[in-house]
Amino acid sequence: MATENKKKRLVTSFHNLTPEQQAAVKALYPLGFTDVMMRIDKPDGSFFYVVPYETEDTYYLVKIDVKIDDGQDDDNDGYYDDDDIKGADELADSVSEDGSDDDF
Repeated sequence: MATENKKKRLVTSFHNLTPEQQAAVKALYPLGFTDVMMRIDKPDGSFFYVVPYETEDTYYLVKIDVKIDDGQDDDNDGYYDDDDIKGADELADSVSEDGSDDDF
């Protein structure tokens, strides 16, 4: 068996990494984790997301906290319903009368 296959394999939270390791993970994914994130399903039906991170002696799957928008957040429903944007009607009228929006 090759020695490169003898790396430790660990699953850990991003918050449990040292500050240096956290910086290295961020540097490895400067545009964010979205494209590399993997979903890990647990036997109990729950799941978590990880990104790969490798050092000289360890291969990590780093757990990343993900907020999932399930559409159940009713607190903000209708938040903008009663808002009037001052001048919006006048602006819309002036653009439609003028036929041009070159001023924008």
